[in-house]
Amino acid sequence: MKLALFLILSVFAFTAAAFGQQTDSASLKKARMADLSQMIGTWRGSGWIQQGNSREEFSGMQVVQKKMDGLALLIDGKFVNPQGKMVHETLNVLTYDETAKTYKFSTFLASGKTEIQDFKVVGDHYEWGFQIPKTGAVKYIIEVNGDTWTEIGEFSRDGKAWTKMLEMSLSRVKLKRPPGSGSPSN
Repeated sequence: MKLALFLILSVFAFTAAAFGQQTDSASLKKARMADLSQMIGTWRGSGWIQQGNSREEFSGMQVVQKKMDGLALLIDGKFVNPQGKMVHETLNVLTYDETAKTYKFSTFLASGKTEIQDFKVVGDHYEWGFQIPKTGAVKYIIEVNGDTWTEIGEFSRDGKAWTKMLEMSLSRVKLKRPPGSGSPSN
């Protein structure tokens, strides 16, 4: 009987300790994700992208939502050229990896390409990027200043000389509340 009681108490203590660690982990992740809260919102604007010798103007919208009680940000972007053709469509999930002590940026492109990159807070802006095998590297620099989101993309063959290949400027869409309504609408 004593052995059975000991085993039950041991399992209970282990379960309680594991639950406490999970709660601490979620709290840490939520706190780190809260540091990115200025990105949350609906953003509209325009820019250009250079692919090879072809430069294309675009306009569109990007929606950044807090998900899973603040454990992740979902970023959904859709940008079209003046003729209405999709130029860039992306779905991204931004999370905090407490083991690596860095943000992780999971990208899902309409082309079918998916990757996970480090997402860094560098001073007053954010950076992320990736390597293109046998070609070079791409990096993106995002600045969010109040209601303005600016982003540039750069390409380098050697990691030293960088060429701008994307530039966009987005403005936060202000939500309007109809008179007598408690819920926002566009």
